[in-house]
Amino acid sequence: MRLRDRLHPSRPPLTGLLVGRLLLLPVLVAVVTLVMFALAQRTPFDPVLASLGERALTMDGPTLEAMRARAADTGAVQQWAAWWGNALQGDLGVSSSQRSPVATVIAQRLPWTVGLMSAALVLAVLGGVLVGGLAGTRPGSWADRVVGGGLLTLQAAPPFWVGLVAVWVFAVWLGWLPTGGATSPGSGTVEPLDVLQHAVLPVLVLALSQLPWFGLVVRDATRDALAGVPVRAGWARGIPTSRLLRQHAVRPALLPLVTVLGVRVPELITGAVLVETVFSWPGVASATVDSALRLDFPLLAALTVLTTVLVVLGNLAADVAYRLVDPRVGRRDG
Repeated sequence: MRLRDRLHPSRPPLTGLLVGRLLLLPVLVAVVTLVMFALAQRTPFDPVLASLGERALTMDGPTLEAMRARAADTGAVQQWAAWWGNALQGDLGVSSSQRSPVATVIAQRLPWTVGLMSAALVLAVLGGVLVGGLAGTRPGSWADRVVGGGLLTLQAAPPFWVGLVAVWVFAVWLGWLPTGGATSPGSGTVEPLDVLQHAVLPVLVLALSQLPWFGLVVRDATRDALAGVPVRAGWARGIPTSRLLRQHAVRPALLPLVTVLGVRVPELITGAVLVETVFSWPGVASATVDSALRLDFPLLAALTVLTTVLVVLGNLAADVAYRLVDPRVGRRDG
């Protein structure tokens, strides 16, 4: 037993981390949805009209008043319990804004959002490592000043503003790319090349909104690593710079990068909401905006649960990656 623990010192803490977070996830989702129902009951919108949608136009006044009275008599906890009872049986309700079952709306739109976020995240991380490493290995140079200033400027720019500028430049002025959507108007089938052409601007804009955070943290971590004693001693002994970068700069730069990666998951989802709205991307993020504006509570409740799960799992993945990059973290936690 002791020999196995020495061979795999990080396994028990990592297993405990996974089990603890996964056991906490249902509790967190339950609390978030309960707060959501409590806030919805205190808002001034009409829950009957929100649940009925256009069907309310065909109903008479006394029937609507009776339904409002029953809804007012039902507390937030009772509504929350009833919603979860239906949700656990696979019934998420019907979306009034999309005119389809909520489960169908999520199943149709989720792949579009996951694809957009995944491509943007990969580009943002690779771009951040590239420009951050370029600036961090040349502290005080023109490359460091240009990259640092550019990243700070891009960090302050809202994603929707960057998206509007990108549409004006590349779609309206130059005419190189479509203005929005995922497929060409009138297209009866989904062609990969057509989708790829429509995805260029949304993916790039979402990636640019996240790139400054990764680039700045890689630049600072690389600069600190190169200024450390091991690197200076290696230079004094004549060790090649490329070898010193691989051994003493890559891993110190990866650790804060992984940490920022977990922190940026909620911001990535928020950025996806703005980008999908600007580019009319048919994902769940844009459906969140529609459900909020049209008081589509069944869809909004399901998307709240989905967002909570994605944020928790994203942070969990970042914590696991952090322990894999540096096993000492797991041993300290244990």
